Amino acid sequence: MNPAQISIDFSERPYIVIWEVTQACDLACVHCRASAQPNRNPLELSTEEGKRLIDEIAGMQVPVFVLTGGDPIKRPDLFELIVHARRVGVRVSLTPSATPLLTRDVIQRLKESGLARLAVSLDGSHRKVHDAFRGMSGTFDRTMEAIGWASEVGLQVQINTTFSRNNVEDFDSIAALMETKQIALWSVFFLVPTGRGRIADLLSAEEFEEVFAKLYKVSQHARFHIKTTEAQHYRRYVLQQKVTDRRNGHAQSADAPSKVQDTIGRAPRGLNDGKGFAFVSHTGEVFPSGFLPFAAGNVRSESLSRIYCESPIFQQLRDDSQLGGKCGACEFRHICGGSRARAFAMTGDPLAEEPCCAYVPNNYAGHDVPPPQWQRPAGLHVL
Repeated sequence: MNPAQISIDFSERPYIVIWEVTQACDLACVHCRASAQPNRNPLELSTEEGKRLIDEIAGMQVPVFVLTGGDPIKRPDLFELIVHARRVGVRVSLTPSATPLLTRDVIQRLKESGLARLAVSLDGSHRKVHDAFRGMSGTFDRTMEAIGWASEVGLQVQINTTFSRNNVEDFDSIAALMETKQIALWSVFFLVPTGRGRIADLLSAEEFEEVFAKLYKVSQHARFHIKTTEAQHYRRYVLQQKVTDRRNGHAQSADAPSKVQDTIGRAPRGLNDGKGFAFVSHTGEVFPSGFLPFAAGNVRSESLSRIYCESPIFQQLRDDSQLGGKCGACEFRHICGGSRARAFAMTGDPLAEEPCCAYVPNNYAGHDVPPPQWQRPAGLHVL
């Protein structure tokens, strides 16, 4: 079954689990949430621990499972882990770094091991912008090569782009470049100021809306799908725009370009940090997302399912009634909810309103929903 067609109760299991297999990476990206470094941590989950985690993912029937880093290719057991995942029925996506380690032979081996999708990062339409973003010259060219090699071997490709003040002026050219590539999905990330990410590089609420407008316009004619990460309010924008389009008689025509098949599937509306989403660190700690640094437990000592279902922080994040400010009053809170990670990064409270949303809910006067009195659950620690 296509994962996009699966209905999931977010209180029972996540839709997406991301495992940060290592924080080792040879790049120094300006936005890196992990502040990755060249060497592997000796406390990383072992091969056997990783296989047990994958077995649990299979048992939970999680539709989307991603191996990330750091640079996953720095792990010598990467192919073994992918083979095991395929054997137990887990479809794997991978987000490697564009370094000399990402070769044509490696991509061929990834395909042969059973990898379902290769997700590469592209943060500029040309070398100068992208390489500055990634902190190493040559990464733009390697990314272009990797996309071509994956297409040659029939490996589905996803492109990830993170927008900040470093590259937002390059949006139109980046979008045009996407149109020239055979990709299934353009995954657009919006900066969360954590790790190496700086508040000074964060777009304003008005600039978010401007990017949303451009994304929506691209989505009307592109053959690939588009999703956003840490910009949950793009869902609100899309719904509003579709209503406007229908009223104006501009609904998408039946002869609009068909999208390429997205065999991994995209998350249903409402997914958010800790709500349909779980992140497992290189040392086994479980977080609501890679951008929200609350460790709710460790897969070395308890099951991922129990942590996800029973952890107080996960339960709080799934409860829309606990949201404060505009988010708590918003008629779109059930499908959006705002970035909990950005709210925490900017205010110290993961239940506060989304700091980068320009929308004012209907009849909201600024005092309908008081700021949440968030208290850290017992046993929870912040990294």
